[in-house]
Amino acid sequence: MDIGVWISLILYFALMLGIGFYAWRKSTDTAEGYVLGGRDLHPAVAALSAGASDMSGWLLLGLPGALYISGLIEAWIGIGLFIGAFINWVVVAPRLREQTERYDNSLTIPEFLSNRFPSAATTLRVVSAVIIVAFFSVYTASGLVGGGKLFASAFDGSYMTGVILTLGVVLIYTVFGGFLAVSLTDFVQGCIMMLALIIMPIVILTTGQGAGVDQAAERLASEVDPNYLSMTHGLTILGLISTLAWGLGYFGQPHIIVRFMAVRSVKDVAVARNIAMLWMGIALIGAIGVGIFGRTYIERNGLTLEDPETIFIVLSELLFHPLITGFLFAALLAAIMSTVSSQLLVSSSSLTEDFYKVFFRREATDVELVNVGRISVALVGVIAILIASNPDSNVLGLVSNAWAGFGAAFGPLMILSLTWSRMTGAGAVAGLIAGAGTVALWITSGLNKSFMGAGLYEIVPGFVVAFIAIIVVSLLTKDKGEFRAKDAAAE
Repeated sequence: MDIGVWISLILYFALMLGIGFYAWRKSTDTAEGYVLGGRDLHPAVAALSAGASDMSGWLLLGLPGALYISGLIEAWIGIGLFIGAFINWVVVAPRLREQTERYDNSLTIPEFLSNRFPSAATTLRVVSAVIIVAFFSVYTASGLVGGGKLFASAFDGSYMTGVILTLGVVLIYTVFGGFLAVSLTDFVQGCIMMLALIIMPIVILTTGQGAGVDQAAERLASEVDPNYLSMTHGLTILGLISTLAWGLGYFGQPHIIVRFMAVRSVKDVAVARNIAMLWMGIALIGAIGVGIFGRTYIERNGLTLEDPETIFIVLSELLFHPLITGFLFAALLAAIMSTVSSQLLVSSSSLTEDFYKVFFRREATDVELVNVGRISVALVGVIAILIASNPDSNVLGLVSNAWAGFGAAFGPLMILSLTWSRMTGAGAVAGLIAGAGTVALWITSGLNKSFMGAGLYEIVPGFVVAFIAIIVVSLLTKDKGEFRAKDAAAE
């Protein structure tokens, strides 16, 4: 590998570690500082942090790979995500920012739920924390798989070396810098990702003979599939529902919605939303371009691509100067590491605030809680390595399962807990269990086999069942006035 690539990567790693050191010195003295950065995130940082932690390696690996194989029909996933993210910023973000602070300054989603529904406080904290740690172990593993694929494909190195190195750097700045380090690195990583996704499609379309949009469309139609650029050919009703349903997942992703809790004020949420949606639109269009035009480049030059999810990596090596190649690899690592760090921190926060503090040390000091949180980060990382040890793992497949699990378990719960005063603690518990259980059952039964065929993405039945469970159980268990009583006390 050219020295220029290593120079870019080393500079990138040094920057991430430097940010971690800065955050360690600034805001890790208290549990609130370590877990939520003191609730003082600038709207631009909150916006790009939410976006970067959301997109992960699937944006530069999984999504381009899916488009490379199947064509523009896979773009429906991006459309569903964009719509879901916008509604999430409008409905959940301002309410969650206000209510988590009002309900005893809740630092985690499980803590907010327990404060919101005191009649089921302990059950909610335990069940939600278990779901968070379980699904985030799988989700984190998907990011490590991406890191392993990068090192195996680009550096001809060991897959597991890539997995361990990726986790190692993330652990250093997450363990020491906490939420502020994760958010600031996410901001920088989000900028790097956006630049990479602007540069790559443009260079593909302007490089070599027969370049250009019209030429690309003609080649794809004649040499790959006449319907390759169709968004409707072969699309079934179940397939459309499944792809658009990815947007439902946003309402229940703890590593995303925790950014809403940390933005410095409710009035800043609208500013953050506008920045986030602009970033997301550019990033998704760029990823679609990488997959579609990347297929054109491969066909035009008579090349063979063994793993479609490595199209971004292969093009980075073929089309750019080594220094730029290193920058593009850094963008891929940025996508991976921004999400992994966020997931590790949310998991450790749940283990610390919702297990350790509740069951072992209710009077634990801030210093003690911060140290336990650091140990928990490392613990979840080890579990993720074990899951990611299979080099044949599919990034998009792992992400889709974890995304559905969170979306179904927490999505209806967060929407109704923030907007429906009649909801009860029993209804909240029922929604958590019903949503997560339905997703697990759907996956194990094989009913989700094909997004574009007969299968139905597991988030759809999970979301519907959880929503119904919350409403039915809440109506049957009577309203104990938990929400209105709290509101009255606050006033």
